This record gives sequence, C-alpha cells and structure tokens, in this order.
Amino acid sequence: MPEAPPESRQKLPVTCWFAGLTTLDVIHRSAMRPGPNQKITAARQDVSAGGPAANAAVTAATLGARALLISAMGSGPVGAAARGDLEQHGVEIHDTAEGREIPLAVSAVLVDDATGDRSVVSPDATLADGLDVTAAELDALPRPGVVLLDGHHPDLARSVLAYADALEPRPLIVLDAGRWRPVFADLMGKADVTARSADFRAPAGVPRSRATVATHGPGQVTWCDEDGRSGARDVPAVEVRDTLGAGDAFHGALVVALAQGAGLEAAVDEAVRVASLRVQYVGPRSWLGNLSCA
Repeated sequence: MPEAPPESRQKLPVTCWFAGLTTLDVIHRSAMRPGPNQKITAARQDVSAGGPAANAAVTAATLGARALLISAMGSGPVGAAARGDLEQHGVEIHDTAEGREIPLAVSAVLVDDATGDRSVVSPDATLADGLDVTAAELDALPRPGVVLLDGHHPDLARSVLAYADALEPRPLIVLDAGRWRPVFADLMGKADVTARSADFRAPAGVPRSRATVATHGPGQVTWCDEDGRSGARDVPAVEVRDTLGAGDAFHGALVVALAQGAGLEAAVDEAVRVASLRVQYVGPRSWLGNLSCA
C-alpha cells in the first residue's frame, strides 16, 4: 500500500463500498441503569440507522467520498426509517431486499450520561439472514477503490468479496472485525486489512490478512502493514460524551483515507482523528457537522 502525496490524495474522487448490516437504533441516554422490573426516564432519545457498515458509510459520505451501502433493508416501515436517515446523510443504497418487507433489526441502545459508554441489545442480522447479491447487480454499481465488509449477512459478504477480488484493478478489501464470526474464516485470507478490536480472536489456522489495525478503546491503536512495518498511535485525551458508533466512524475514515492513497500509518492517524471527534458529541449524528469542517 504505497502512500500517495497528501496533495494528490485530497484531489482523488473516491468510491467506497460498505457491505453488511443495517439496523434501526433506538437510543436512550440516562444517568441511571434500570434494575430488574424497574422503569427509568431517559434524558434524551435519538432514532437513527445503525450497524457497522451503515455507520461507516455515513462517516465516509460526510468526508466527501461516494459511499455506497450494500445491505438488506426492505420495504417495511423500519427499513424505510433507516433508509431515510442514511439518504439524508449522503449514503447511496443498494438494497438486497428491495421490494420485500423483512424484519429489519431494531437495536435497543442505552448510553450512560456520566461516562458516554453504551450498551446495545440487538438481533443484528439473525432475523433476516441469507440475503445475497448477484454479480449482475454489483456490475451495475460504480466501481470501488476500497470495499469494507463487516461480516454480517455472511452470504452477502462472500459474494461481494468474490466479486471485488476478481475486479481489475482490484480494490482494497477491509474487514471490520469487532467480534469473531465464522464467515471471517472465508474472508480474512483475501483481505488487505483487518481492522479489529482488542477482544477479537481468530481461531488457530485461520489465514490472516495482509495488514492489521487493532483498537484498544482509549488506549493506543496498533498497526502492522503488509511489509512487516508496525507502529502505535496514541489516542488523544478528550472529553468522552458518547461512544456509540465510534468504532464505525474509525472504520469509515480508515476506508476513505486508504481509498485516497494513504499508507496504513497515515490512514490510522486519520481514523483516530475522526473517532476522537465522534466521542465528544452526544447523539449519533450531531458530530457530523463538525467533521465536515474539521
């Protein structure tokens, strides 16, 4: 991944694909956490699209990329609400469930008002899995410079990877590896970069990607590129008000920087900058106005 000069990176129009999960997030902010059989009143409520691929696409679109989300939303009211939020923030959508009403996941999110930490309960893609995409459908989409896969909708991930891997020129493949999923055994060996959390563990014998980025919450972000170079990036000390989607913001920024020709170290620097900005603002989308002029 040779690095282009900064002045040329800024001028490159880039298209990025984000293949994976979309949910509808219902987010409550509270200074209390309910106990068994207890009700509490939230200090704030937000409703927005969620999911690793969807949130990363929102970040990428705000950073000026052409962000195309390949996901399953369907024609039902929950899907329509998620679609409306995404389109409002500049994301283009290829809906693999178009014309069908599917049980799109609704995620229940609680954000601690004191610490900004979030807790999430969600069915993820389990309610409507098995939704695939054909090569003919992908042929009709603009060619990507980078493709992010989040491992949700395994059939979709495998199909997008196979298609992208055969393109010429071949786009970079980035995996969002927050939690181990069996489909990663089919994806990691062909990925250029695995962006993983500190808790991610691949079983023995699973092929590794060419490069790795590892986040450690507020700790250093470590990286190792395909040439064996490695390093660590300190995370700035900021006032943390909301951690929801911080990892997704990191991945969206990483993808855009790589698509613009940045080397891995510079792309990690940009991703850290963006994720550090995200956690300083309350709510899933309020920070984006500051990102566009950062």
